[in-house]
Amino acid sequence: MIKIGTALFEACEELERERGISKDVIISSLCDALVAAYKKHMHVKEAANIEAIFDEQTGEIGVFSTKTVVNNVEDPDMEISLEDAKEIDDEVEVDDEVKIEVTPEQFGRIAAQSAKQVITQRIRDAERNNILNEFLEKKGTLTTGIIQRVENRNVIVNIGKTDAIMPQREQIPREYYKPGNRIRVFVLNVKETNRLPQVIVSHAHPEIVRELFELEVPEIEDGIVEIKSISREAGFRTKIAVWSNDPEVDSVGACIGPRGSRIQTIVGELKNEKIDIVRWSPDPVEYIVNAISPARVVSVDIMTDGEEQKDALVVVPDDQLSLAIGREGQNVRLAHRLTGWKIDIKSVSQMENDEAQKQSNYDYNDEIAQERAVDSDEIQEEIEEEMSQQAYDEEDLAQETAEEESEGTSEEI
Repeated sequence: MIKIGTALFEACEELERERGISKDVIISSLCDALVAAYKKHMHVKEAANIEAIFDEQTGEIGVFSTKTVVNNVEDPDMEISLEDAKEIDDEVEVDDEVKIEVTPEQFGRIAAQSAKQVITQRIRDAERNNILNEFLEKKGTLTTGIIQRVENRNVIVNIGKTDAIMPQREQIPREYYKPGNRIRVFVLNVKETNRLPQVIVSHAHPEIVRELFELEVPEIEDGIVEIKSISREAGFRTKIAVWSNDPEVDSVGACIGPRGSRIQTIVGELKNEKIDIVRWSPDPVEYIVNAISPARVVSVDIMTDGEEQKDALVVVPDDQLSLAIGREGQNVRLAHRLTGWKIDIKSVSQMENDEAQKQSNYDYNDEIAQERAVDSDEIQEEIEEEMSQQAYDEEDLAQETAEEESEGTSEEI
């Protein structure tokens, strides 16, 4: 047996505290390393009956061979005679198994070198698995990290036991990420690699808004107020549709909070990003009107209401057109994502012009149709005249022919 002492337990406890690696993993790794070193030292490729045993009470570890007790030994590597087995254990009988220590002399240095490599690799594997399992559970949730550095336009964020990557597409435009600052990020994905797992986080994901509202609004956490939909253009504006399951609770007022305290906290967390809280409705017309806010709406016409496509025409006052569309179409674009409806916005004057144009086109088409009808009548009359003239000519021709034949007959007589 090799004397290890209490140093192993102290090292195991320290690893468990710092990296969350269980003591059993270290001891199991040490035993496996000892078996591997024994096989290499004894030039044995396969030895299924060889194992390493660690005695926690004495702090000793050794290599043991498990052999079956038989009367006549045919395979010395796997079997032991009853007489020899009695020297180890007086109560052993035939077909029993006994463990025989086979730890070579001067084996400590060889075992230590082999154990170092195996234990180091096992610790890395255990650490990788712990991190992978931890962040697989955190996938789809909000977490807090510290910005470490910026590499190739990617922001490296430390989120505990590992560094996460925030790609440029998941960053807020024009946001400055200063190393050392704390930041709330959304765990977007976890990829397993040969080294530590690669964690992808986002600072622009719409679910960040959902998480913040759940943290700040108790009614949402309790299930009284429900977030139905979120559309976001990170760094600029967000629309969120909410619904109250309790008629006595105002969903929008609950999200705003007393004197706007709740919404102000969320806006501050999002670096003054504008947030429109919209009241959700099962009526698509009412829902679209709420989604277009803060612009006033004159009317909403449902053009197409199908599973694959939903189109609506929204009419607003002339002075509300730019507000309804938003800068570069942002307001109507967010309303489309929020409601799932394709929204076409027109002003009252545009609708009047369209109606006038339609009426003008109708009158023009009607005039053309009338002209075509008159032309058709004239053509019909001309055709009838031609046919009448043709019939008259044919009748004259027949009469003249008859007269000529009559004259010829008279002359012959």
